[in-house]
Amino acid sequence: MRIALLGGTGDIGQGLALRWGYDSSHEVLIGSRDPEKARTKAEEYVTELESRGTEADIKGFENAMAADRADVVVLAVPAYHLVDTVEDIADRLDDETILVTPAVGMKRDDEGFHYNRPGAGSVAALAAEAKPDDVSLVGAFHNLPAGGLADLDHDFEWDTLVFGEDEDAKGIVSDLAREIEGLRPLDVGGLANAPEVEAITPLLINVASENDGMHDLGVRFQ
Repeated sequence: MRIALLGGTGDIGQGLALRWGYDSSHEVLIGSRDPEKARTKAEEYVTELESRGTEADIKGFENAMAADRADVVVLAVPAYHLVDTVEDIADRLDDETILVTPAVGMKRDDEGFHYNRPGAGSVAALAAEAKPDDVSLVGAFHNLPAGGLADLDHDFEWDTLVFGEDEDAKGIVSDLAREIEGLRPLDVGGLANAPEVEAITPLLINVASENDGMHDLGVRFQ
């Protein structure tokens, strides 16, 4: 498959690009508003993987061009850029494209990080409102520590919670998640359950910051 990571030059985008490049044979397209930045980062990822004896198919493009070429488009952008990004690529998506959002809205004060729930109910709901009606939306990869994901020397056993209304699309995204060694996808139902999933991320950050030895904290359900 062709997987586009829009905002793939950022932290979660880097982690997913490296892991899919290392653990799978999928073609990974790094998207950015700046195509030169995307190409530079793609080359860096390829070099990193080559140093580990892995040949990966990773290329860089402007966001819309990456989306146009992809089967699955991951919105690896901050929550405040999510709607603009979806609107910018909307005419490059079709009814066979799967849109994936890992975005979480957070705010920070003296007490720590807090879930910043938007008026639409969730960040995923904002994406659902902005996307074309015939494009499937799946939520996944919200609660993953980007540093640990990008560190290929780091072994982990984490769960990623997957939600959406299209069962087939959820199945495809779950299969892609399962190809990352150590990552287990768990189905948590439809879009209405997005707030509960998104809200876990600031909780994990707070736990990690307040407790020694909890750096790069993921979650595993037993």
